[in-house]
Amino acid sequence: MPIRAFKPTSPGRRGMTATTFEEITKAKPERSLVVSLTKKAGRNFRGKVTVRHRGGGHKRLLRIIDFKRDKAGVPGHVASIEYDPNRSSRIALIHYRDGDKRYILAPEGLSTGMTVMAGPEAEVRIGNALPLRLIPTGTIVHNVEMKPGKGGQLARGAGAGVQVMAKEGGNALLRLPSGEMRLVDSGCYATVGQVGNLDHANVKLGKAGRNRHLGKRPTVRGSVMNPRDHPHGGGEGKSAIGLPGPKTPWGKPALGYKTRRNKATDRFIVKRRG
Repeated sequence: MPIRAFKPTSPGRRGMTATTFEEITKAKPERSLVVSLTKKAGRNFRGKVTVRHRGGGHKRLLRIIDFKRDKAGVPGHVASIEYDPNRSSRIALIHYRDGDKRYILAPEGLSTGMTVMAGPEAEVRIGNALPLRLIPTGTIVHNVEMKPGKGGQLARGAGAGVQVMAKEGGNALLRLPSGEMRLVDSGCYATVGQVGNLDHANVKLGKAGRNRHLGKRPTVRGSVMNPRDHPHGGGEGKSAIGLPGPKTPWGKPALGYKTRRNKATDRFIVKRRG
């Protein structure tokens, strides 16, 4: 998936890059696997903004992705590799032998015509999903479950991959993309391979309008607000923060502040990220 640059015909085009989409083999999605997507613009059921800087953007259809990979023992062939506007990775349309069709995340190296399968009897091959206890140590996997049968939650973005480091007792030790080392039940399913579209992180948007197409609204600096709106606000001219470190709009430390509060799963973290 190479990156292509544009001729600098305008200030917005200068420095702008995009993927070539050469791996895409089908333009329109499978009609039976899409549902309409209602935009919320960051608002909850009461109409209150709970997530800032969201709104607008191009209309999208939601592709139904098979994160559980629970179609065990049935082989299927890759019919197409498609673009999904709702995620950074590409998706693959799988036609199973029994006539069922499903979307999965497209790992690096998966192409049309290849065969994939899920279940304990599947081979350790790109695109196949197996329990962690059957995956050899050192293998790179993605779409990893955190609870058996719940569906993949770890390593689903473009270029993400989790390495199986060791297996002891009923758990597998995984190294996540962040560097965190975590224990996961060895009965959890994972898909072999690294998520595709590796160049996604290298794309330069080039202009503000392209961010608006993605549904992202502008972010205003706290230092140009009033004191009642942000801890950094107020003062004459370009004033210093005047605080012991930068703060969020709600007064919490903005850098290096630990926000994780999940005592139920703390014991599964062997090494913290970073």
